[in-house]
Order: sequence, then C-alpha cells, then structure tokens
Amino acid sequence: MIRKLDRKKQSRDKQMTLQASRIKHLNTVPPAHGEMVVYWMQQSQRAEQNHALEYAIDQANSQGKMVLVLFALTDDYPDANLRHYTFMLEGLKETKKQLASRGIQMIVRHGHPVDLVLALGRDAAMIVCDRGYLRHQRSWRSAIAQNARCKVVQVESDVVVPIEQVSDKAEYAAYTIRPKINRQLATYLKDLAPRRVLHPSLSVSIEGIELDNVQTVLAKLKIDRG
Repeated sequence: MIRKLDRKKQSRDKQMTLQASRIKHLNTVPPAHGEMVVYWMQQSQRAEQNHALEYAIDQANSQGKMVLVLFALTDDYPDANLRHYTFMLEGLKETKKQLASRGIQMIVRHGHPVDLVLALGRDAAMIVCDRGYLRHQRSWRSAIAQNARCKVVQVESDVVVPIEQVSDKAEYAAYTIRPKINRQLATYLKDLAPRRVLHPSLSVSIEGIELDNVQTVLAKLKIDRG
C-alpha cells in the first residue's frame, strides 16, 4: 500500500513539475503589496499546458491573491492582417471561456502592450509574462521590466527545452542540435497539470473588450483588410 501511495505521489509530482530553468526574473524590484498577480498573455495564447499561467497561479495562491490575465490588442502587429486577427480573436474567445471555468478573469484591452501592462500592473503584486523571441517582443518585455513597480517574471512556455539549456552558440544544422535536445527530453517533456485557483477573480469589475462577437471587435480595429 505504501509503495502504491509513493507511486501516486511521484506521478502527481511529475505532472506538477515546472522547471526552474523556464523562469527568468526580468528586474530586481522586490515583491509589491498589490491586490493581484497579473499574467500578461501574449505569445502563449492558451489556457492549457501554459507554464506562465500555472506559474502565475502558483504565485497568487502562495500570496493569497487572485490572478488576472491581460491580453493587449494592437492595431499594428507586424505583418498581421484581417485573417490573422480573426483567427487570433476566435481562439482568445475560447481561451477566455476556459479560464473562466477555472475562476480566472481574462481582460482584453486595446492599446500598446507596454502601456496596458504597466497600467494594470500598478495594482499588482507581480507581473508574469510568457516569452517571445522576436525583436519587438523582447523590447516590450524589457520596457515593462524597467518601468514596473513590482517584480516582473518571464516564463518559457512555448518550447519543450529552453534554448539556454540546449546550447550557448549558434547551431547551423539539425544534426548538431537534435542530440542536445534529445538528451534533455526526459527532464522537460512532462505533463503540466492545471493548478487549483484558490482566489477566483471573476467577480472583480474591470473594464475590457467583450469577445462575444468577434466581427464587432474586428470592425473597430485599424488593421490591414487586404
């Protein structure tokens, strides 16, 4: 019986694993006494198998706070057009429903990501973001980290093995990088079980864009419709 319980515990621990190497502190500001933990969802637009989301929930639970998810809707995302925005908003509509089923409110606002995150982050104990590799994504995260009044933490959630754990140099062929990734798959290729949200945020009244009618939202955006 003890062995069975041990195996169950090991299985549960394996599912709950969030590797420390996925987590990067972007500034040195100490934790603030805010009302919530804000997760700025940008790159990892999903409610499942999202390490940044689960990290934000962990932090909120440990501090006795709620989690709010923020998505910043811009008019001028590089190379995006009407088809991209339609696909994205339809996905975000479903993501918002999934988050609500876990007791988490998702807020969609229109504007520049840096401005929107810093504005909501004024009342936050911590800001959590997922990782983006493009130049403008790195610039957004850097600006938020430099100007936030609270701790800003980035969590890698879009690759199986974090790049820094694979190689510290440019890799020019698949045959050189593939073995380095394969050697670490046992450590990183693990299920990520959803955390229980201890302090729901659905009852908080906060302004945001409704996604019930995606076409209505699209009509108000100044985007490429070609």
